[in-house]
Amino acid sequence: MVVKKGGTQAEPRLIGFCLKEKDVTRDAPQANPLLSSGRLRSNAPKTVAGYARFRKVVEEDGALPASLKRLFVAAAACTKGYEAMARRELAQAATAGLTSEHAAAAMTILSSSRGEGAALRFAEVLSVTYPDDAMIEADEHPVEVAEGDAEGNFIKYFGTVPPSLRLLLDLVPTGADAYYLMREGTLSGTALEPAHAELLLVTVLAADYSSWASVHIDGARKAGATEAQIAEAILCAVPVAGLSAWVIGATAMEVPKGG
Repeated sequence: MVVKKGGTQAEPRLIGFCLKEKDVTRDAPQANPLLSSGRLRSNAPKTVAGYARFRKVVEEDGALPASLKRLFVAAAACTKGYEAMARRELAQAATAGLTSEHAAAAMTILSSSRGEGAALRFAEVLSVTYPDDAMIEADEHPVEVAEGDAEGNFIKYFGTVPPSLRLLLDLVPTGADAYYLMREGTLSGTALEPAHAELLLVTVLAADYSSWASVHIDGARKAGATEAQIAEAILCAVPVAGLSAWVIGATAMEVPKGG
């Protein structure tokens, strides 16, 4: 607490660093702490002005709805271990109307794309944002994979069997079946439209500076995403991973000549 001369109380200010964040719920959105940093405002006004413009892209409806873009940022933040950031973003997504089912799709997608740790971290964030319906009980449903299903799925999606997946088919067929099931569950087994599932992956991959973003940019195009939607999904990685995320993602957007 700050006390003015004369004994009156004043609101706390951010001077050089951010105050410790409280737990964020969907009913208690907070101002962006980086934009509120007194140190950054003082030392780098152009940086603040530029970042505010990136935040505007994320926080306002554009080619993609703001609620969806906030979800993309939250998912990417979980892959980096930025749980406070993920909570802020998902709380704002919920306030903007994102349902728990659509939010939970990110857990499925992270299970496949970034593994158990990131998926469980997102599950924790989900339980804070949607405390009444984030956790559900369900029995496991056995799924059979017929011979040739995995290879057929790879060919349908990629146009051929990539060398890495050919190796898996040849050396560990059970692993190839597992890959097929998780990939298919990620892209067509959630509450998100297939194009939006692909775009969430684009954000996560751009935040990791991965050239594999190009695979899911192509998948998003095939699922009906526009170039503006792809660009906004890439920009959702900037709050998590900085300007380099855009460079990596924009490079992945480029269509090879003759392609």
